[in-house]
Amino acid sequence: MSAQSTSAAGFGLPGRGPAVASGGMVASSHPAVSLAGARVLAGGGNAVDAALAMAALSWLALPGQCGAGGDAFVLLRRPDGTVAAFGGSGFGPDGGEPAFYRDRGLSAVPLEGALAVAAPGAVAALAALHADSASRGLPELWAPAIAAAEDGLPCTVKTRADIVERRDALSRDPGTAEVFLPGGRVPRVGERIYQRALGASLRRLAGDPGDLYSGGLAERSVAALAEAGAPFSGNEWTASGRSAPEPALTRTYRGVTVHLTPPPTPGWMVAQQAGLCDGVLPGLPWLSAEAVHRMAAAARLAFADRFAGCGAGDDHWRGLLTPSALAAARARLDAGELPVTAAPPVPAGGDTTSMVAVDADGRAVSLIHSLAFTFGARVTVPGTGIVLNNRLGRGAYLIDGHPNEVRPRRRPLHTLNAWLVTDAAGRLLHAGNTPGGDGQVQWNTQLLSHLLDHGHDPATAVAAPRFTVHPGSDADVLGHPPELRVESRLGPARIDALRSSGHDVTVQGPWDAGGSAQVISVADDALLGASDPRQDGVALGV
Repeated sequence: MSAQSTSAAGFGLPGRGPAVASGGMVASSHPAVSLAGARVLAGGGNAVDAALAMAALSWLALPGQCGAGGDAFVLLRRPDGTVAAFGGSGFGPDGGEPAFYRDRGLSAVPLEGALAVAAPGAVAALAALHADSASRGLPELWAPAIAAAEDGLPCTVKTRADIVERRDALSRDPGTAEVFLPGGRVPRVGERIYQRALGASLRRLAGDPGDLYSGGLAERSVAALAEAGAPFSGNEWTASGRSAPEPALTRTYRGVTVHLTPPPTPGWMVAQQAGLCDGVLPGLPWLSAEAVHRMAAAARLAFADRFAGCGAGDDHWRGLLTPSALAAARARLDAGELPVTAAPPVPAGGDTTSMVAVDADGRAVSLIHSLAFTFGARVTVPGTGIVLNNRLGRGAYLIDGHPNEVRPRRRPLHTLNAWLVTDAAGRLLHAGNTPGGDGQVQWNTQLLSHLLDHGHDPATAVAAPRFTVHPGSDADVLGHPPELRVESRLGPARIDALRSSGHDVTVQGPWDAGGSAQVISVADDALLGASDPRQDGVALGV
């Protein structure tokens, strides 16, 4: 028996291997979303076409986790080996001076309602991706999502739980109440949820994505937010509609290239953690207490660095990735330091979803999108079915002089990030991502280690016991006491050893860490894919 199968069995991993295909593959957190992408590939579409179809359908199938009123980030590997990033992150309001919030007696940007909203960027990013590499029109690719909005999709256990959790907030907005609390009640699992107004908006956006930024939908959105007291001018809305391909952030690890989404995403934090662990983890047993300690310490240092000096639009992070800075940070970790982020405490929460698509030409898409918290700001643009994000409230600080202090026309810091891996010749090796707030940069680092340091397949990687440094540097958790959350499958001996290393360990249920990782790998000209068993997803090949 190989070392891989022995160690995997010891962690209670599901007894199934990855999905296998040669023509193309998709993976997402919802079966209907994966099926939509697989159908596009089977019908001759490429990976970009599949990802665009999947993204739109996920707005219907996973309404608490993403939407047209949210943000999105994408990595694309083209058949010629080039890799591009597409950013879809909107600006905060032009009138969003710190004094605006303080004059209203606020100590933080609100997490709910109009004041929590940043202009959405998802549609802009998807439109730019479509213009770059799609082979089919958006009306065709989004037709299944529009049909699902009109015909209804069955309510899942996840969506019902999201509605129950946010019932009071959803009931206060007429748009969310009509859709998610029909007749004033929570839908049953399996009951169809109809989103006809959203379907009409998607039909409009498929014909002209710019309508959300400078057309009728933009005017309606800005008017509704201004009436509710948010200081939007409309100009920041128009500016948020501009998205174009840009170079991905890259990091060499174990002799291969990891491509990451650039700021305002925290992809640089994955690069930093990789730099702090490269050459260390291969010499340690897979998920040993020593390996977990090293990755946890690297994550804590990255969050401390992020809070200390990073804001959207600055280059502070670049200095953290220089060889000298990484060497100094490695020395701190080698000496046993566990850095701590300190700031005032505020409440927690959040939700996101992601997907991966790869085609037979080697084109690969890693896409992640979100409303920030579950159902975002819990407000809709009247008459459109579009639920708006609360990214400003989640991502911007109200801390005097901080680089991430809320300011006019500033993008708040993000949790969303995605990755691709290519070899020295530029050939695709892996594509993946995971939702999970500040867990993302940690779990993505863990996924990369499972795949690159230990040679595990996607199914083993996405199901491996997960651990999470908490808090990160999200505005909603700053100042909480530091802890290391671990799934119980890590085992009592490892958990005790981590406590002896100085971690305040909180033990979670065997599958309760959160996240929903998606990974597709290339092996011997075949595609191997897997979707995280912690949610309802599936990987499908054609």
